[in-house]
Amino acid sequence: MVKKLRDPMSGLTHFIAALAAIAGLVLLIIKSGHPVRPWYLVSFIIFGAGMILLYSASALYHWLPLSDQRILLLKKIDHIMIFILIAATYTPICLIPLRGPWGWSLFGSIWGMTIMGIFMKLFWINAPRRLATLIYVVMGWLAMVAIWPLFKSVQIEAFWGILTGGLFYTIGAVIYATKKPDPVPGFFGFHEIFHVFVMLGSFSHFWVMYKYL
Repeated sequence: MVKKLRDPMSGLTHFIAALAAIAGLVLLIIKSGHPVRPWYLVSFIIFGAGMILLYSASALYHWLPLSDQRILLLKKIDHIMIFILIAATYTPICLIPLRGPWGWSLFGSIWGMTIMGIFMKLFWINAPRRLATLIYVVMGWLAMVAIWPLFKSVQIEAFWGILTGGLFYTIGAVIYATKKPDPVPGFFGFHEIFHVFVMLGSFSHFWVMYKYL
């Protein structure tokens, strides 16, 4: 007998996002140019792969009815991929418009924090929800230390698109941390709303990279 999916709607939202991320990566690779511009190609592949990995891991974690031990493993991978996506999103910004002292400093900092986050999730997966959320948010807004160089290096539409994506992610993080609002628990509650805001954040940043970088 086929077992029921663990969390159908949460899995569905991020399965759709994983498919969209694959399409997005193809578009970004095409955008990298003919002849290929290496910084664009490498940065876009990292960003696209980050989206695909996060949304695929999330869909599998929320869908698959596995043993407790395997669910715990998928949970760790799911949470680790949040760190990966944050760093992957920074990568094109750091290596294309900001490339130089600011870009490389931010690039090294965010990937260093990501490595620490990976170890945290491997060995402390049950860290308080609000602590983990705070770390995600701090990493997401770390770019504010370079807000003026960033403002000067991109079009105004790109600048506001980056901020808009950050706001979507932050709203989602607050919903995740507080578990509110929770309109239809078990079907479309706080967790599914959180997923939607994460998807909106990813789309905002994808659009910046596809349209303006």
